[in-house]
Amino acid sequence: MKNLIILSTICLLFMNCSVSEKPQFIGLENIQISESTSKHITFTAQAKFINPNDIGGELQTDEIKVFINNNEMASVSADHFEVPPKNEFSIPLKTKVPTDSIFSDKNLSGLLGSLFSKKVKIQYKGEIKYKVLGFSHYYKVDKTEDVKIKF
Repeated sequence: MKNLIILSTICLLFMNCSVSEKPQFIGLENIQISESTSKHITFTAQAKFINPNDIGGELQTDEIKVFINNNEMASVSADHFEVPPKNEFSIPLKTKVPTDSIFSDKNLSGLLGSLFSKKVKIQYKGEIKYKVLGFSHYYKVDKTEDVKIKF
């Protein structure tokens, strides 16, 4: 009898929590250069989502590449992010790119154009993975933006 009561309580809890749909990916915002030193340049962006569900989940951002002036420079490094239930949220995406890779011979033409226009073309491309209760969904990310260089 005791086991039946515990089992029914657990079933009721799971039935009251709904997973009606996957979180909505709104897009990338606030792409900018947050820090620049002689050794590296740090680029940041915010991936915005809305979760309509009663339960959260987990997001992984290991598959996002960063292109600067059409040259692949780095991957986004971020911890697994816990998705809050019934909430709008954003994931910070932070990338450090070594300065010497931006100023290499391979990127010279793009760099000269960027210096004259005082802008650099940054592209985030890849996937964000959402996991909850054994279910996975992938969000495609492909956002390009010209970011102003501060001297």
